Amino acid sequence: MFESLRATIADLVGGRVAPADRRAVIADMKRALVQAKLGVEDLREGVAQTSRRAAEERTQADTMRRRRELAEGIADAETAAIAAKYEAQHTERLAVLERKLEAQQAELGLAERDYDEMVKALKQADRGVGGGMAAGAADRMMGHTTDGLTDDELGLRNDAPLNAELDALRRTRARSDREATADAALEALKKRMGRE
Repeated sequence: MFESLRATIADLVGGRVAPADRRAVIADMKRALVQAKLGVEDLREGVAQTSRRAAEERTQADTMRRRRELAEGIADAETAAIAAKYEAQHTERLAVLERKLEAQQAELGLAERDYDEMVKALKQADRGVGGGMAAGAADRMMGHTTDGLTDDELGLRNDAPLNAELDALRRTRARSDREATADAALEALKKRMGRE
């Protein structure tokens, strides 16, 4: 996810970027980190969505199991067979969703660790750490001191505007999902009413 960003940071830390270009490269890297953060947020949302779907399937499988057991208790073979069929379907979907959730959680963990490493490396690069004396000295000669910059000054800590934008995007996505679900339910109802 962060290969090109990692290579750019390695160039900065290794002193392979001209001192005059360091500021522009660091600014580009900050923008890339914002995009990376959005990617991590998307992964988090995917994990949450899969988790919700797995919980729904678990509930449905439990409901079908109870219905099957009740039907078997009153010797209603037809209802028991139908409930067993749906129980198996929900159980199979649950197994698939659990595997998917496990993979998504692993991917999210990797992305979060990569992102955290990139933020730390960017802070070091912005402060001239690893660029040798030349990088820090060149910045000081040009009047650019990076010592003591805070996370806020780097644009890495104050996530309020980004979080507000992410929240707005989530609300828009949720509204679109609800509208699509309502439209699908309406179409299904129209089809059923048209047949009857």
